[in-house]
Amino acid sequence: MAALTEKDLAGLVRSVFPGFPEDRALGILVDVPRDRARDNPDWRRRRAMAEDWAARLIAAAPSVPLDTVRLVAYPDVGSNNADLPEECFLAAGALPSEASGLAERAERRLFEEVFEEIPLFLAPTEYSTTAPLKNAASRHGFRAATMPGFSEIMIPALRVDYGEVGRRVGALKERLDRAVEAEVEFVKDGREPHRMLFDLRHRTAHESAGRFPKKGTAGNLPSGEAYIVPYEGEKGEASRTRGELPVEFSGEVLVFAVEANRAVAVRPAATLGPAWKEEAERLRREPAYGNMAELGFGVLGDFGIGPVGEILLDEKLGLHVAFGRSDHFGGRTGPADFSRPEEVVHIDRIYIPATQPRVAVYAVVLRYPDGSDEVVMSEGRYTIF
Repeated sequence: MAALTEKDLAGLVRSVFPGFPEDRALGILVDVPRDRARDNPDWRRRRAMAEDWAARLIAAAPSVPLDTVRLVAYPDVGSNNADLPEECFLAAGALPSEASGLAERAERRLFEEVFEEIPLFLAPTEYSTTAPLKNAASRHGFRAATMPGFSEIMIPALRVDYGEVGRRVGALKERLDRAVEAEVEFVKDGREPHRMLFDLRHRTAHESAGRFPKKGTAGNLPSGEAYIVPYEGEKGEASRTRGELPVEFSGEVLVFAVEANRAVAVRPAATLGPAWKEEAERLRREPAYGNMAELGFGVLGDFGIGPVGEILLDEKLGLHVAFGRSDHFGGRTGPADFSRPEEVVHIDRIYIPATQPRVAVYAVVLRYPDGSDEVVMSEGRYTIF
């Protein structure tokens, strides 16, 4: 897969961040491993890609137009959607192989200062920055496209018809905004049904359609989903989210028992495998991990885009349910609900054959305040487009 050219990158920035001609500075945000032992080949390639993008966009700056392009590096935070550190580093050349070398090669700055100075960000990071950048964007007014796990294999997803993507995402958002419940029926191994009821009261859905025309917004790129945080019970009445949520981990299917929007227990498969032990311990150690943080509907699967093994893209292909942090999407579960920063997580479980071959989505039904129902998915396919 060919890398993005200067022309590609200039066009991408113009498309993703339309309007506001005064926004003439862009940051390429990238995390550098604190511990070299945790590094991996994909991460190294992504850091090299970030360096390349910065250099190419500096060369292409007049055509965007931009006055300034900066490579903004920081020590990794260790988990998806954990808060960013207080400090970052403005790099002018090659990045070091580990974070301890940043101070020698780059200018140390406070993130809060950089967020005030730079109005546009692309963030091809190892660990997702969607949660902290959404929160920071609302305070500082910048726009950011978060790209955790991005690799060149995802480039085709940047070239789909985002006009049609936006139409479909908008249709889903409109329905989720009206709905008070979503009932999802899963089937394990083609014969064992499991049902989940998601409480959608007191919530507004979000749409992620590949463009950020409003200041103070951040979201994923590639994009193509509508999503909503189930009601978490903060208004004094219990959440109605409940049921059985099957999740496949490397061939081992576990069933989470969900009550009042929290996974409270996990039932093992026929034998006690490693996934059950890990998930049961995680729920015991971090109850906030069990929060039902997102019900999402990706649409890119209908555009010929296939899975690549990275949540950033794969969640845009179909139904997904997230565990953990939700405050960045309008929910109430945030870092303070976890025992320590390293445990903060928002992680999607994606229901497509490539990621969970033993668990299928049989049907998704939305229920509206007037008592009417609408089937929006049947046997894994949308019925409304």
